[in-house]
Amino acid sequence: MRPFRIDVPQSDLDDLHRRLDHTRWPDEMPGVGWDRGAPLEYVKELADHWRNSFDWRAAEARLNAYPQFVTEIDGVNVHFLHVRSPEEGATPMILTHGWPGTVAEFLNVIGPLSDPVAHGGDAADAFHLVIPSIPGYAFSGPTGQVGWDTGRVAGAWKELMSRLGYERYAVQGGDWGMPISLRLGLADPEHVIGIHLNMCVAFPPPDPAAMEGLGEADLARLQFTGTFMQDGTGWQRIQSTRPQTLAYALTDSPVGQLAWIAEKYKEWTDSAKVPEDAVSRDDILTAVSIYWFTATAGSSAQLYYESSRMDADFVRTWAGPWPLTMPVGVASFPKDAVRPVRRFADQILPTLTRWTEFDRGGHFAALEQPQLLVDDVRTFVRSLAR
Repeated sequence: MRPFRIDVPQSDLDDLHRRLDHTRWPDEMPGVGWDRGAPLEYVKELADHWRNSFDWRAAEARLNAYPQFVTEIDGVNVHFLHVRSPEEGATPMILTHGWPGTVAEFLNVIGPLSDPVAHGGDAADAFHLVIPSIPGYAFSGPTGQVGWDTGRVAGAWKELMSRLGYERYAVQGGDWGMPISLRLGLADPEHVIGIHLNMCVAFPPPDPAAMEGLGEADLARLQFTGTFMQDGTGWQRIQSTRPQTLAYALTDSPVGQLAWIAEKYKEWTDSAKVPEDAVSRDDILTAVSIYWFTATAGSSAQLYYESSRMDADFVRTWAGPWPLTMPVGVASFPKDAVRPVRRFADQILPTLTRWTEFDRGGHFAALEQPQLLVDDVRTFVRSLAR
């Protein structure tokens, strides 16, 4: 395991600024807002902030405040943060981001989870944290190999936790972190003590009788899911089928990369008019900058291609079923891109023991509602045999 420190060359920053200064802007249909994608005026404003106000060096320093490492697993590099708690009896836990997430997504929860006493909590709730970048993403870099689906990532996480000497550990994740975490539970049942998710995909069974007795709230969730599958999955379809073609645009145009990601912070968060209603502008630009500087727009999209073919069915990649032996907890945030129904979740997660529905927050829970997420993780892990 090699110590790692983020240090983007100044020449890369200069190149980014040059490209932003020479952006070739598209036209736009009048009065359509966000209906057809990220609006021109908003993207121009955000690009101007990226060029003239955003401080990448401050974001870099914030990440570098935590110990980071790179190790080779199964022929690829895996970058990860490893934050040991000052409490020796802390519970080890691995946290997995998704797309368009990065390890920076967890910066607001690292302190409360690893050192609860310093944040007004109980020492018994302390965690040793392992926060890896998915192969193909960010500082792990491109895999250069085919076959890196969620199951293979889970296998890498199993090996990583073994190398770190953690014999019993908890697992947490959302977005891609959901299927990766669940597959890690399947791959390492002797060591995984429990799995906490802040996103849960649970489709209704084909039998119409399964819908009987559902309340208005659950019916609204199903209606939203139906609309989302029809209108909100364009990014998924292209990244699952033609990731290489998309990669040329996003790797060459910083504004293209910016718009591709910023749109998701608008659609998947608890925001009213702009993404910043839910997530700070600098947090959004930190994520965009990481994808840009590491040139991993294309390699991160490969996970969609690989995983959509893992079971010859993209739905099964996400919706199981999951014959796990350890407890599973779900924190459901109301403005997430996926809004599950508990009845259907029980059918695919036979060991589901905790279900929490919040009244605020969305897809990027660790950024939007860090305290709610921390509290739910703590409560869930307290119930586990450690």
